[in-house]
Amino acid sequence: MIKASDYIAAFIAAQGIRHVFAITGGASIHMIHSIAERDDIDFVCPQHEQAGAMAADAYARVSGNLGCAIATSGPGATNLITGICCAWFDSVPVLYLTGQVARFRFRGDTGVRQMGFQETDIVSMVGPVTKYAVLVKDASDLRYELEKAVHIARSGRPGPVLVDVPDDLQREMIDPATLRGYEPPGNALDESAPAPSQIERCVEMIRHAERPVLVLGFGVRLAGAVSQAQALIERLGIPVCPSWAAADIIPGDHRLLAGTFGTHGSRVGNFTIQNADLVLAIGARLGTRETGSPLSSWAREARTIVVDIDSAELAKFPAFDKPLDLPIAADAGRFIDALSAALANAEIPARQPWIDRVQTWRVRYPACQADWHKETATNPYVFVEALSASLQPDDVIVCDTGCAIAWVSQAFRFKSGQRLLHAFNNTPMGYALPGAVGAAFALGGDRRVICITGDGSVMMNVQELATVKHHRLPIKMFLINNGGYAMVQQTQEQWLGGKYYATSVGEHGHLSFPDFDQLARSFDMTATGIVQNSDIDREISRTLQQPGAVMCNVRIPSEARVIPQSRFGFPIEDSEPLLPRDEFMKNMIVDPLPVSLADNN
Repeated sequence: MIKASDYIAAFIAAQGIRHVFAITGGASIHMIHSIAERDDIDFVCPQHEQAGAMAADAYARVSGNLGCAIATSGPGATNLITGICCAWFDSVPVLYLTGQVARFRFRGDTGVRQMGFQETDIVSMVGPVTKYAVLVKDASDLRYELEKAVHIARSGRPGPVLVDVPDDLQREMIDPATLRGYEPPGNALDESAPAPSQIERCVEMIRHAERPVLVLGFGVRLAGAVSQAQALIERLGIPVCPSWAAADIIPGDHRLLAGTFGTHGSRVGNFTIQNADLVLAIGARLGTRETGSPLSSWAREARTIVVDIDSAELAKFPAFDKPLDLPIAADAGRFIDALSAALANAEIPARQPWIDRVQTWRVRYPACQADWHKETATNPYVFVEALSASLQPDDVIVCDTGCAIAWVSQAFRFKSGQRLLHAFNNTPMGYALPGAVGAAFALGGDRRVICITGDGSVMMNVQELATVKHHRLPIKMFLINNGGYAMVQQTQEQWLGGKYYATSVGEHGHLSFPDFDQLARSFDMTATGIVQNSDIDREISRTLQQPGAVMCNVRIPSEARVIPQSRFGFPIEDSEPLLPRDEFMKNMIVDPLPVSLADNN
């Protein structure tokens, strides 16, 4: 006989999880105690449950395994929700465990709001943003519910799950040999394979296209198919537009890279998508940030093949007046394997004029323009370009939302082996710092962790600097200090006459930030800083060479903006007319293309 909480700890360890992010409380102390008593697993105490949930999310992204976070009942559990949403929208498998009040204190059908202290129906709250959420009411169901939750988290389109365990159940003595297990439904793997007829049609569409483009999304990495996708790129020999979440799959100097695309994407990526006659998208959700609005305006004259394991994602296209020519509900990895096998002996035509045109765009429309290097004040594109050149091939970059991720997605040139982490679809301010903590524990010191955050974003989880200090994590943080919420300010300029309500810092603003250099030192971090362009190379090098945790305060003018960027709710090509399809391949030497698809500035 063992205590139920000991069984839970053993179960977590059996999943290969070595770190659990846990904040204690009256309803979670037994689970944490049981973890602490084991040698094969440890717990890490963040300063806030939201940060713990985000750290567990990043842990899963880096390790390729489950992440795990524990919180107590009531506010502890509800504080997890923003981090749970990060895992839900990006399809990251995380096991969230919450303590609940003892069963004899349940409010039941009494009609009262709460019976037990901090009793909260967390299962109902997280139901819409988890793949599975359950309150365990009987200790005999503990093994079944844990096994079911983990299977669901990892299978199909991955995602977070939550198991709510009452305090008295955690303390109950159980016989593991008598617990019933969970038997997964059969044939789930076969259902994720593409049909041979779909592969045949896909090959024919590729062979007959003159201007095809390959779009890769995070589903490729979730399927463990990065190397297969890289081989497919070489076999197809066509331009590639990665989503933000897949930007680290293809090196920045690759001859076939066109660039990221969408409302905050690169000019080259958008030119390529909008002028293609075939788009093959694998494992990319193609949300509105990537397609613009309305969806029917995206890839305006291209035939479209979209591969997604979630059939609901495929169904949204005709619902929004964008019928797909070939929707394929399949696992990204299994599709790539099947397509690669079919292409092994297929004749793939060369598209050198099309590839040359994309390369011409890359030269003509760089993310970082030459004149920007001559500016005195720190230019964010010059900074990002220099940072990417300075980092090592195995570095893990954790980036926050707002201008930070937009500038990185446009100007960062990834090296083979690097990773980019971001909560790409939930995009909360404050993800990068706890995400960097989670990544650091997942890596165990084997690789360097780079944190890129903003002054507004870091304040959302600034308390996690204490976690960095406590565990002596050698995270290198680059803090983009531009005096407010610049991304929202850009929207205010487009829609509200540039009145920066609730977005600016200073005497006439509504926000207050600390002295970040003093803040860094108060947490025993080395403080470095960039004030102007001429400081960039020297201070990046100094930051990276310093031992331990370092915060580099990158001062950027408050008026710096994301360029290009489409106005929300407008088609990506709305700013400038694109070439008619039948005119596209003419005049290959003199390029008549507009400056930008999406520059409203």
